[in-house]
Amino acid sequence: MALAICDLHEVATPRSINALCYYAPMQSFSTLCSDFYVNQKISLSLELPKVEESASDMFERIRREIPEFERIRRFEGEVALETAEIDGRYQWVGLRPRAIASGMVNPNHIEDAYNLHRLVLELSPYYLSLTPLHVEYIELVYGFDLSARENRNNVVLQTLLANTPLASLADESMEPLLDVQPRIGFALNEACDLQAFVEVKTRTSAAEAATQVFQDEPISVFLTIRKNGPIQALEELKTTFGRLAGHIEHIAEHRVVPDIVVPLHQAIGI
Repeated sequence: MALAICDLHEVATPRSINALCYYAPMQSFSTLCSDFYVNQKISLSLELPKVEESASDMFERIRREIPEFERIRRFEGEVALETAEIDGRYQWVGLRPRAIASGMVNPNHIEDAYNLHRLVLELSPYYLSLTPLHVEYIELVYGFDLSARENRNNVVLQTLLANTPLASLADESMEPLLDVQPRIGFALNEACDLQAFVEVKTRTSAAEAATQVFQDEPISVFLTIRKNGPIQALEELKTTFGRLAGHIEHIAEHRVVPDIVVPLHQAIGI
């Protein structure tokens, strides 16, 4: 998923142009961050019957397609199927009464993550008794983690919000920043049921702000594309996933990566 070399027709601002030129030779989003992940979530309006009883059969079916999966783990309210972590790369599937989720961290190719998500969409109706009435929404998420052992709130403020009225609200020299986590959402169709959300999380505690001693935690950038239900037939899940993938790739490549991820990457000096 390398970007085209300085595709100026898709970019509106000089900063975006420079960022695209900076990113274009790279072959993967992973080169811009410490971790890159692709997650999918099907949120349910009703609890699925007998999730735990059905999980083993579904997980065994997933293993036949993706043999790297090797263990089942139980968390509070969730049962998960996981692969081993090798060189920072792993996959998971999580089942909750009101959510079916899957993810891949640091995929070699985006399509590897997509194959997992499509498989979960294909199997869920048969193994979990998923019906169209269950589907509240389906979403696809790109996550970018940028490790930073420094004042992450200040990095986000200076990089993304500098010289704005919002940034002028606090005097950094006398008023340590506790929370700078911008989030924006916008509709991708007239019905406003196809939505995009971009969120930045800094994970900076009040203790870190007080002591100015910062842990090695990431700044996370999340791009979420969501299609709200209802759906009329389960066959819509496959076409909906294709729509989500198309939108998320375009918005990531032409907006989020050049205008948010690359500037943060440069500011942190990863």
